[in-house]
Amino acid sequence: MQSAHHITPDEQGRLVIQGLLTATLPTKIGGDHNVLARTVNFQFLRPVYSGNTITCEVTIEKYEKKENRISIMSSFICTNQNKKQVLSGSLSGVIL
Repeated sequence: MQSAHHITPDEQGRLVIQGLLTATLPTKIGGDHNVLARTVNFQFLRPVYSGNTITCEVTIEKYEKKENRISIMSSFICTNQNKKQVLSGSLSGVIL
């Protein structure tokens, strides 16, 4: 069942987008580079609305070769078209 704010427009006619939809951006970047995630932390900072444009920037914090895999740690920030942060977090995993 969806929350009312996901199906009822606000006074500007916008819907609040589900947070995990926004969270697909940093996980997509990891998936595009064959990262097998072990842990992912999300901090939802402000709502994202229908019609927003979201940009995600990922920073590799640690990249370490170990035997037959690469260990990786990254942080990410997602911002809206007004340069306001909407999501931040971190991801650790391996590249096989």
